[in-house]
Amino acid sequence: MTVLSNPAAVAAPPGEQRRSEPRADRNPRVRLAALFDDGTLEEITASDDSGVLAGTGLIDGARAVAFASDPRVQGGAMGAAGCAAIVRAYDTAIAIGAPVIGLWHSGGARLAEGVESLHAVGTVFAAMTRASGIVPQISVVLGAAAGGAAYGPALTDLVILSGQGRIFVTGPDVVRSVTGEDVDMARLGGPEPHSRRSGVVHVVTATDAEALAQARQLAVLLTTQGTVIPDHADARDLGRLLPDSARRAYDVHLLVDGLLDEPGLELHAKWAPNVVTTLGRLAGRTVGVIANNPMRLGGCLDATSAEKAARFVRMCDSFGVPLVVLVDVPGYLPGVGQEWDGVVRRGAKLLHAFAEAAVPRVTLITRKAYGGAYIAMNSRALGATRVFAWPNAEIAVMGAVAAVRILHRRRLAEVPDEHRHEVEAELAAQHEKVAGGLQRARDVGVVDEVIEPNQTKRAIARAIADALPTRGAHGNIPL
Repeated sequence: MTVLSNPAAVAAPPGEQRRSEPRADRNPRVRLAALFDDGTLEEITASDDSGVLAGTGLIDGARAVAFASDPRVQGGAMGAAGCAAIVRAYDTAIAIGAPVIGLWHSGGARLAEGVESLHAVGTVFAAMTRASGIVPQISVVLGAAAGGAAYGPALTDLVILSGQGRIFVTGPDVVRSVTGEDVDMARLGGPEPHSRRSGVVHVVTATDAEALAQARQLAVLLTTQGTVIPDHADARDLGRLLPDSARRAYDVHLLVDGLLDEPGLELHAKWAPNVVTTLGRLAGRTVGVIANNPMRLGGCLDATSAEKAARFVRMCDSFGVPLVVLVDVPGYLPGVGQEWDGVVRRGAKLLHAFAEAAVPRVTLITRKAYGGAYIAMNSRALGATRVFAWPNAEIAVMGAVAAVRILHRRRLAEVPDEHRHEVEAELAAQHEKVAGGLQRARDVGVVDEVIEPNQTKRAIARAIADALPTRGAHGNIPL
């Protein structure tokens, strides 16, 4: 094995002079060395014509495996030898229980190798599937990832897209010739479509260096998860981060950051932003946080956000990451568009993901939890480890005023306009007494404890610490 201690000083390997654009920033050795701790890269494959280099190294002192496409060799196209290098990297990662990180810059299968290259690319997909839920898989797309090289990242747990990264099955020329659409690479497969619309990309960065840094951070969070120490959770008053009026929207990112030891790494920040999914540390332990965001769609769940949350739950469960669920949800977003978009099918995936999860998962209801969305956000019925609520939280099929407008619509229709608000408020108060609300939820055991906002961090940390250490048994299948 070759140990690379100073990548900038390494001479070009044989055949380098035959390659176009021999730029250092496209050199897979340089890229892998930048991913690992200084001087720790050990090559496990080295084939100058394969288009792939694989190796092991340390990330923040922990062992990891990585491979990198070589875009200087046939545009990084994947042939039999290159695919074998990737499969070997996966076998090594599984054998030593280390994360595997792919640095992608490839035009897909090699045309000259024909069906042999197609078969080889398929073996890579099979290796990724074998590793699903066994070791974390992180993809960093640094250039074009086309054809088979587009599906490679999509099969992994986390995808980071650098500013120059592009992911597409068919390139602009093919699209233009087949459909007549005039589109460039950025609009077809760049950061904008994949971070906002497709949900393929979890994190977007401006530069390659930032992309590699984010990959390192994710690898550390998933593999060096730490130990939760409840006494290290401070008594910060998280209630101060919410507006005084329960009717006002707010950005839940403030609450998520306040809960964690330090700001975490948000995934899918621009895709379905009405739900926030973040990896970070609480009282020293890696956790996954899912939170409704009232600043977007009022915090409603919809088809896309349910799919986003379900994917996050399954990934965390696969790798033993406890879940913290911050609930402030008025329900599911209604509308014809939602029904056509599959809110029933995609919403069911979130129910399934929570109900099958084996990791500790703690729910906190901050303001409201209504209807089917209450169930979907890790309710007691789905097996939540603990359910907490702040003193003013509301739990109901729907808001009291909305409920009485349905239950008492005939009576209200007879009330003069100038008195309707007063009558609605009176009926709503009566409805809350009958329906029960928070007190009823405590009595029947669907809320374990009502806590003050300044007790929140320690209560959640204690609940995680007290839960038995468990790990999901299923793989992280892309949804």
